Amino acid sequence: MEKTKNPDPLHGKTLEMIVTFLVHHYGWEELGKRIRINCFLDNPSIQSSLKFLRKTSWARTKVEELYIDSYNNLTTI
Repeated sequence: MEKTKNPDPLHGKTLEMIVTFLVHHYGWEELGKRIRINCFLDNPSIQSSLKFLRKTSWARTKVEELYIDSYNNLTTI
């Protein structure tokens, strides 16, 4: 039996994987410009970002939306 691919780009992705991808793709400075939150602008780190994003749903939503947009742009090339 063949497995069907889940079309949801967030399926199977942890928040840490998403943030790490965005940091590698954009860098902290550009990420802070795209999503204006202090954990990306002031002494950024993966761990401090994860701590903030796990408590702040609106910020997590913005990060997930940027990841989906970035993911879609990479898969259409």
